[in-house]
Amino acid sequence: MIDLLSVYVDLALGLILSFLLLSLLVSGINEGVVRLLAIRSKFLWAYLRDTMDGTGGERAWLPAKVRDVFATLPFARDPRPAHSDQPAPVESAPPPQEAVSGGDAMTTLLYERVREIDHPRTGRTSISNIPPGRFAVAVMELASSGEGGVETWLARLKEMRSPLYGHLNAIWETAQRDTERFRHGVETWFDSEMQRLSLLYRRYVKWVVAALGLAVTLLFSMDGLEYAKSLLRDNALRTGVAAAAAGDAATVGELKAKCTQDVKLADCLTETLSSPALVRVFDHAIVGVSIPAEGDPSVEWNGGVWWDRITTLSHWPGFLLTYVALLFGAPFWWDLFRRLTGLRSRH
Repeated sequence: MIDLLSVYVDLALGLILSFLLLSLLVSGINEGVVRLLAIRSKFLWAYLRDTMDGTGGERAWLPAKVRDVFATLPFARDPRPAHSDQPAPVESAPPPQEAVSGGDAMTTLLYERVREIDHPRTGRTSISNIPPGRFAVAVMELASSGEGGVETWLARLKEMRSPLYGHLNAIWETAQRDTERFRHGVETWFDSEMQRLSLLYRRYVKWVVAALGLAVTLLFSMDGLEYAKSLLRDNALRTGVAAAAAGDAATVGELKAKCTQDVKLADCLTETLSSPALVRVFDHAIVGVSIPAEGDPSVEWNGGVWWDRITTLSHWPGFLLTYVALLFGAPFWWDLFRRLTGLRSRH
């Protein structure tokens, strides 16, 4: 019973580790694309332009479709303000009169107040997160920049037809025209808006992760069912080696039969045990990496073997199992691995 339990534990750990590695690869590719194209920063500033300056009669800056988030937003329209290495001005000038008919006056003024947390990247701002408290302070600085305080500034927003007017005016009235309560209200409102924006962003990203998961599964031709069978074979081999070490002549004969005649039993077992199923999980990828006992690793093109596996229908149930597993994400598999092994996270 204990040996059978050990087999199941080994099988579970092997599958979890393989799915964790592939999930990390998917997450890494997604993160690399997001950082390279600055999608998070563009997503935030597209929302800010829509919220603060409006669309000006044109289509909204923040895309409404998944295709546009990863096509139009990264390549066609960059909503981010130009980077500036200057500190925030002591006083912000009120929006010009010509901004009434549209433009990016409010977005520009906001960037002036928060650009201390920016760093240069391709001439555009790299800010992808504005803390709610910092946004509320920026709003108060803008409201106090001219004469008349918050009420005059809100009237100017209304004159500009800024969508921000409706939100801030409701907060101002709810705060009973108290500036401190107004600041807290703006902070709470913006925090909820960022939570909503994060949920919207994750909804878009999950489709990209799903596409990347499918691509990784097929490129590595990872058959989850076949891999599970390989794990069980490895366990049986380790059991056989232990029996052979104990002097079981029948087991020694079976092990010799698995090795070629011109290779010593010890060398054969060493090579087999040093290449467990977890190491061979990527052997059938379209591009493989072999690590010989001596010499440098080499990269090999496995196009023929890979194509044979892809076009073999019997492998597709295993591909489907792997693909579904990757949809759970790396955090899920890491948490499962930690629970199974008893590892504790540091606090």
